[in-house]
Amino acid sequence: MARVLSLLLIGITSVALADDKSFSLNTRTRTETAPGSGRYHTVAKPATWDAAKTAVVICDMWDKHWCDGATGRVGEMAPRMNDLIVAARKRGALVIHCPSDTMAFYKDTPQRKLAMDAPKSEPKVPLERWCKLDPAKEIKLPIDDSDGGCGEVNKNYRAWTRQHEALKIEAGDAITDSEEAYHLMRQRGIENVVVMGVHTNMCVLGRPFAIRQLTKQGLNVVLVRDMTDTMYNPAKAPFVAHCTGTDLVVEHIEKHWCPTVTSVDFLGGKEFRFKEDKRPTLVIVSAEDEYKTETTLPPFALAQLGMDYRVSFVFADAKDKYHLPGIEQLNTADAVLFSVRRKPLMKADLDVVRKYVASGKPIIAIRTASHGFAPRKGESLPAGVEAWETFDKDILGCEYKNHYANALKMTIERAPADGTHSVLADWPTTAVESTCSLYRSNPLAADAIVLLTGKSGDNPVEPIAWVREKAAGRGRVFYASLGNVDDFKQEWFAKLLKNGIAWAAGK
Repeated sequence: MARVLSLLLIGITSVALADDKSFSLNTRTRTETAPGSGRYHTVAKPATWDAAKTAVVICDMWDKHWCDGATGRVGEMAPRMNDLIVAARKRGALVIHCPSDTMAFYKDTPQRKLAMDAPKSEPKVPLERWCKLDPAKEIKLPIDDSDGGCGEVNKNYRAWTRQHEALKIEAGDAITDSEEAYHLMRQRGIENVVVMGVHTNMCVLGRPFAIRQLTKQGLNVVLVRDMTDTMYNPAKAPFVAHCTGTDLVVEHIEKHWCPTVTSVDFLGGKEFRFKEDKRPTLVIVSAEDEYKTETTLPPFALAQLGMDYRVSFVFADAKDKYHLPGIEQLNTADAVLFSVRRKPLMKADLDVVRKYVASGKPIIAIRTASHGFAPRKGESLPAGVEAWETFDKDILGCEYKNHYANALKMTIERAPADGTHSVLADWPTTAVESTCSLYRSNPLAADAIVLLTGKSGDNPVEPIAWVREKAAGRGRVFYASLGNVDDFKQEWFAKLLKNGIAWAAGK
């Protein structure tokens, strides 16, 4: 029941405020699937904060940045950010504007004097002008920003003179760029801090009024993840889209520092996205215990999908085999990739899967997804756990009947009637081999278009990859009965899977 309630709370997309003096937040963090695994569950939890004990910090939202792209993105998000500030202020939160290096512009304002007059308090950890990466708390950042992080050819100089004019400063607000923010918070009895602004890989982490240092002081801190940006140049590692670079740093913060929320929690509506961000959201569900796709799919996604998709992962729960932590991400997904093996689920989890499938959105599946939600032979399911034994026939359009001998290599060829399907763009002109055992998948649905066939030993030819167009009760489908560790090392398989995702997603 608690898990059902959690999923319902997380699925709410309208603004959720407990009353006019508090904030109801849908926080998101990352917890390691198992110690040392390097893989993380995406965990959403509801939280209620007293507005009177909450400060909203606006970090370095300058009028102009030396990088043209950074200036443009600040200008784009400033109106939505101001709406959030207005809503938070109305409920009683303390608003602290922190446009670093511009205090001279505000020297005679009552908001500046308010911050300066706060009595000094003794911090738990000494406050610094800048807090560098903390190896005891975090690993290195997931992006290379050694060139300054600008995607344009701009000269680095101090271009800012004040905060962006779209962010209105009102009576009762404070202005500072130093540890004065912390002292003011102590004076006002602040326990919770909402951080937004720029840039996640720099000031949002390092400033004395930002994430690293306030977290170390024992304050409850959240980052508004759709009200921020990153200094990242896609020409640098990991060679992904600019907005993917921001997502990676946000994930880093969720793993090592604090939860995040979105502006939706304060304003309702949809989360903010930059005009340049056209990426569809792809959720990859990796929950199988044979082919190690939990280790092969993440690097594939970063290398092959980082320019074109907003990717998130759902992994199996090491403690509860019938639960998929974070499966509610399907509620906002544009496409899903299933790599699941014999995984009956708690009803609430399987209901999320069924709801996604029924929405008519794209479905990509590999290898064991043909029996992804079927129980093992003779398995007795606990109360509240359900299977989807006919997922192969209902959705993928096949009938999985086990496989031929593991010792036999599979030879894969283009199907005679495939034509020039986009999924097979750049497919090798000669046959290729896979160490995967050959799945027995026939017969296929009448609407399945076979792209590749496979043969092992003297066994009959079987379909290996096929597509289905959108139909009632489901969206486009791409399936390939491939995907072991060796396959992921092959360029032909990477292209096949990337093309299959693109076709299903309509890109």
